[in-house]
Amino acid sequence: MKVHDLTPAPGSRKRRKRVARGIGGKGGKTAGRGSKGQRARSKVRVGFEGGQQPLHQRIPKLRGFKNPFRVEYQAVNLDTLEESGLTEATPEALLAQGLVSKGALIKVLGRGEITRAVTVHAHAWSTSAEAAITAAGGSLEKLPLPFSVRPPSSGNAHMNR
Repeated sequence: MKVHDLTPAPGSRKRRKRVARGIGGKGGKTAGRGSKGQRARSKVRVGFEGGQQPLHQRIPKLRGFKNPFRVEYQAVNLDTLEESGLTEATPEALLAQGLVSKGALIKVLGRGEITRAVTVHAHAWSTSAEAAITAAGGSLEKLPLPFSVRPPSSGNAHMNR
C-alpha cells in the first residue's frame, strides 16, 4: 500500500449541498432561506437581534468585587494537632506531616479537643483555639506575615471615576 492508495472510509465524507443552482433540485428558488426578510437577503452576524440589545450585552459581566489584599489561610484544627503527636507545631513540622501545603499561612481553629501541652507557631488563630491550647498548658507564638498588608494607594483615585 502506498500513500496514493489511501482513501477515506466509504460514507465518511459527504459533499456539501450546493444551493441556488436553478429550480431543478431541492436547493432552488429561495435556497433554504425562507421568504423575504433580512436573513433571506444578506448576512446577519451571529447573536444579532434586530437592533434589540443582544443577550450577551444584557447579561452583567463583572459582578461583585475581588479584594486584592485578601489573606488566604490554611486551617489546622485542634483535633488534627492532637492526632499529629507534635509537641511543637511549626509550619515545617506540619508540612512534613502533610497537614499543610508549602508556603501556606496557617490558622489554628478550635474544632475538636486537645489534651496535652503543645507549642504552636502560626500566623493566626481563633479565640476558641487559643483558649483550648492555653487551658491544656500549651502556648501560641505568632509568626509574621511574609508580606506587608496595606490598603490601596489613593494616588489613582481620579482614575476610578
